[in-house]
Formats: sequence, structure tokens, C-alpha cells
Amino acid sequence: MSHPVPRRYSPRSRADGAVHERRPFAANALDGGVIAAFSVLAGVGLVMIYSLTAPLSDASAMPPQFVRQLVTLVTSILVLIAALRVPLTVWRRFALPLWCASVVLLLATPIVGIEVNGARRWLPLPGLRLQAAEIAKFATVLAVAVLLTAKPSRKARLKPVFSAAALCVPPVALLLLQPDFGSSLVLCVVVGVLLFAAGTPMRYLIPPAVLSVGGAAIYIALRPYAHQRWTGFLDPWATATREGFQLVQSFVAFARGGLFGVGLGGGRQKLYYLPEAHTDFILAGIAEELGLIGVLAVLGAFAALVWAGARIAQRAREPFAALVAIGMTSLIGIPAVINASVVMGMLPTTGFTLPFVSYGGNSLLICSLAVGVLLRIGACEAAPVQTRISGASRRRIGRR
Repeated sequence: MSHPVPRRYSPRSRADGAVHERRPFAANALDGGVIAAFSVLAGVGLVMIYSLTAPLSDASAMPPQFVRQLVTLVTSILVLIAALRVPLTVWRRFALPLWCASVVLLLATPIVGIEVNGARRWLPLPGLRLQAAEIAKFATVLAVAVLLTAKPSRKARLKPVFSAAALCVPPVALLLLQPDFGSSLVLCVVVGVLLFAAGTPMRYLIPPAVLSVGGAAIYIALRPYAHQRWTGFLDPWATATREGFQLVQSFVAFARGGLFGVGLGGGRQKLYYLPEAHTDFILAGIAEELGLIGVLAVLGAFAALVWAGARIAQRAREPFAALVAIGMTSLIGIPAVINASVVMGMLPTTGFTLPFVSYGGNSLLICSLAVGVLLRIGACEAAPVQTRISGASRRRIGRR
């Protein structure tokens, strides 16, 4: 299996033949594009959550959703800073144990989880609700990256997709039981991106892609809630008072906003017209109050973050670093594309949040962790490299 993404570094052989690689962490080499995009998205999300929830919180001076999001954002920044200090070798070493722990959490969710709107996706913990799906996506990216960059065998070179499927199928199956079709879809797409980036031939990727599409069609046909969402997507105006209600109200928000919006705080759709406007459909609230300019600013920030993540992956000297960078970028970019497409009526409703912007602690924490890992890779790859590798112990995956 080839690894076309990263560029190989040139190790220096020493007389003692010892293996030593040092990638010093350079705080001054943090990628400015990633930091700027994260700051813009988190800031816009915090402001819009306040604007969209304040009119519905007459009993308190500060909307409780805003306060919780602010506390979570501060915690997320601390998580991001902590991730900057973790060498990539630590993530590599604990990737499989973390994946196993995430599967255990997914197994526990249908048993002891909290049911909300017909779905059991959250585990009750003191002071918070843990969504195992977010941890499972992060852990699966790390585990698949480890698998794809391990010492290649003949089987791995010919059929890496089967090995990756062994790590992807269990969490996907458990997510569908909750049910959480959106997270399972994102996980499949992210794993497919990793396989493609690792150089897996297309003839190995097309059959599982076809099977996934067929499985999704069967799932939608058998699940009433999924079928209703598909019906509302195909003809929202015919079902404007039922399945298509949320999408139609999103269209109204975009129409009212126009180019420059009605002004921050001046939106009407949040007044019980657009259900839970601060969560899945927060982009519609942005469209109404900040207009097309605001929407383009948010989408542009996501595009900048994806571009910066791709640049970090392209500069990575080792396959594992490159694949992790691609995976972390995909964990943010793919949900953003799906959410924006749903709000604009290009995909059926999935119940998926807009990373960094929508109200939701679990997504914000894991996405911030992903940004921290991405920044760590970029900073280390930009730093000077000193290596000592013996001829018998050359490896594609080094230590940071």
C-alpha cells in the first residue's frame, strides 16, 4: 500500500546505530489559519447562541444555554492547550485502547443512556451528559491511522479496506442502534477519506461505498423517523406543517435575511417558528440576522480551516502524522458540509450540529481536541528535525 500524502524526511545515520528521533514542539510555529478559523467560528457561535436564546429566557438575565456554552468553550480551550502538549506517539500508543473504550461506551448507551426525542445517545455523568458518538469518531480516526501506517504486510497492501472495516463497522452498528444515522454516516465518510489518502486503490473503495449506500437506503426504508425526514426533504412544501416544517422555516429565515440580514437580535424565526434554532439549524439563524454575508463568513472560516489542515497534512514527513491531520480535519469539515447542506435543503435532516457554532458541549470539546492535535502536528513538522536511525530499524512512523 502506498502513502502518497506525506513527504519522507531524510534521516541521518550515526556511528552508534541508535534509533532516536526528536520533533521539538515549537509554540511559535502554530498554524495561524487554524487558530483564526477556530476563533471566528467559536466567537460567532457564542454570539449567535446568545441572540437566539435570549428572547426565550425572560426569567434570567443571561440565557442558560449561553452560560453553558461559554463554560464549555473555556473548557474546550483548555483541552486544546492540553492537546498541544501531547506527543503524537502517545496518541499512537493509546489509539486502540481508546477505540475499545469508546466501543464500550457505545455498548452502554442503549442500556443506561438518556432518551431524548426518541433517541438514546447520551450517558448520564455527574454534571454533564456524555455523547459516546463523538469519542468514537475521534478514537476511530486514530485507530485507523495506526492500522494504515503499521508495518505493511501483503494482505494490508492488497486489501486495507477490510482491516479498516474491522474498526469502523462495530461503532457504526452501535450508532445505528441508538439511532444516530448522522454520526454513523460521518464516521464512514471519514474512514473512506483516510483510506483514499493512504493510497488505497479505488477498486477496493467502490464496493464498500456501494454497500454503504444500499445499507443506508434499507435503513431509511425500515426506520419510520428516517423515512419521514426523507419525505420532508423531497417535498418540504407539501409537508410544511409536518415533516417539512423545520426545512420550510429555514428557507423563510434565509429569505428574510437577504444580503445583510435583519440585524443581530432582530430575527423572528427563533420565536418558536424554527425549532431549536440554536442547535442543528443555527446557520439559518445566522442567515436571518447576519444575511448572506454572515453565512459566507462562517463557511469561509470552515474552508480556511480545511485548507490549513490539508496544508499541515501535506507538509507532514511521516504517514501517521499526515493521516491523523487529514482525519482531524475531516472530523470538522465533513460535519460542517453536511450541516450546511441540510439547512439549505440539499440533504435530508440528520440532526447534526455545526462544529464550534451550534450549541452542544460534546461536539465542541471533541472538535477542540481535534484542533489541538492538528496544531501539534503542524508545529512539530515546522520545527527542526534531529534523527538517528540505524539501517535495520528504519520505520515510517517516528516519534514526536
